[in-house]
Amino acid sequence: MTHLLSDLAPSEYGEPLPPGASPKVLRDELAAAAEWVSQYLSELTGEPVSRPMPATQRDRLREAPLGRDGVELGRVLDFVRDEIAPFPTGNGHPAFFAWVNSPPAPAGVIAELLGCAVNATCGMGDNALMELERGTVRMLAGLAALPDTTSGVLTSGGSMANLLALATARTWFLTRRGSGDGPAYDRDHARLTLYYSAQAHMSVAKAASCIGLPAHRLRPVPADEHDRLDPAALRAAVTADLDAGLLPFCTVTTLGTTATGAVDPLEPVTELCRRTGMWHHADGAWGGLGAAVPALAPLYRGVGAVDSLTVDPHKTLSVPVGCGALLVPQPEHLHTAFAHRASYLTADEGDALPWLSHATIELTRPGTRALALWATLNHLGRDGVTGLIEHYLTLADQLRRRIAAHPRLELLPSGPWPVACFRITHPVGEDPDELHARIAQRVQARGRAYLATVAAHERTVLRACLCNYRTTTDDLDLLIGEVLHAADADEPPRPR
Repeated sequence: MTHLLSDLAPSEYGEPLPPGASPKVLRDELAAAAEWVSQYLSELTGEPVSRPMPATQRDRLREAPLGRDGVELGRVLDFVRDEIAPFPTGNGHPAFFAWVNSPPAPAGVIAELLGCAVNATCGMGDNALMELERGTVRMLAGLAALPDTTSGVLTSGGSMANLLALATARTWFLTRRGSGDGPAYDRDHARLTLYYSAQAHMSVAKAASCIGLPAHRLRPVPADEHDRLDPAALRAAVTADLDAGLLPFCTVTTLGTTATGAVDPLEPVTELCRRTGMWHHADGAWGGLGAAVPALAPLYRGVGAVDSLTVDPHKTLSVPVGCGALLVPQPEHLHTAFAHRASYLTADEGDALPWLSHATIELTRPGTRALALWATLNHLGRDGVTGLIEHYLTLADQLRRRIAAHPRLELLPSGPWPVACFRITHPVGEDPDELHARIAQRVQARGRAYLATVAAHERTVLRACLCNYRTTTDDLDLLIGEVLHAADADEPPRPR
């Protein structure tokens, strides 16, 4: 009898054909990878925050051809160690202050590996990781002070969560008007208007574009002197659009603005939304869990009344990149927006909840998100979540005090979330905005610390955010020293 090679069992043919591996090879390579990961994470603080990538390295990664013959499984570790790890974003290092990119943490690293081994999809079928996702979403909802009815889905991040929220808001709004389809849909969709703070994340406008809203029907509402959405300006914009025959359908508030960490007022926005028939979505990708922190909780009064909330565990909690969440107190609105049937996806659901693919645009969804989030939340506990955020707040306060006390630095106002915006006082020479952009570039190039710039109150400023659990006060001092060192390159020689 003739057998194809793929038909032969390992005992009949020897080593399994790729992509398989013998249990011993797999065990040895996993052990080697685990040893490297442990060493890599333990030695991060002694390495540069980042390194410039040589052009030859870029070309090698972009253009390397696929060989005819396969390579040994151990080559994966060699490749990561030699070609990938030396050129990170930098967010694993405690002196990384540029963006809200939290570092790798042990619970998530372990859970991602285990979740990949199980390799279940959290979009369809009946599996434990899909139920675990429902459980972790409820944990997030509890931390965010949302109602017990809240459900939702994990996403790749805040951008996807905001897109799902706006699509849900649109379907909810048009369905209530009886214009969910047909000519009425075309007529009403052409009049929809969206409102958000001028300080909102760019993903909000991008999501609006994805659901078919042109730029001329987007309303960036002015912020007040504290970078919070101005409710009076919002009311005026909505009133003007109603008078013009347009259809205000959604307002987005921001809980933790990217530039300065400001928190928009929630209650007056919700009141206006209820009065005018709008959906209130809160983008809390960075600051969505603020209600769990006693010092921040007063700013979150009324958060339980929002219609949807974005949260990014991979920002605040050091869950591996690729874990955001959309939380919706009335989850049936998600199903109205996204549930679709197909003959190849029939399900005998009985009393079970609908598949999670009915609450999002993804069908195939990684279970690693749920397991990594569950592992991180349970490793921390509720008090640990609060303590981690409070740690960042404390470090931010200490950094602000250091900046304010230094005669060459000017501290600028910021919101309650852990960020410090500052400038060099009385810069000498060229345009101050260009100077501060160049200072950030010099700090990045030296590799000892890393920060970025942001536009705040029409000025380019240095911005340092705190989101690494390894960061200490020594790193704060290092950052200030690196900024001053970079600034000295523009100072004229002092007379002797």
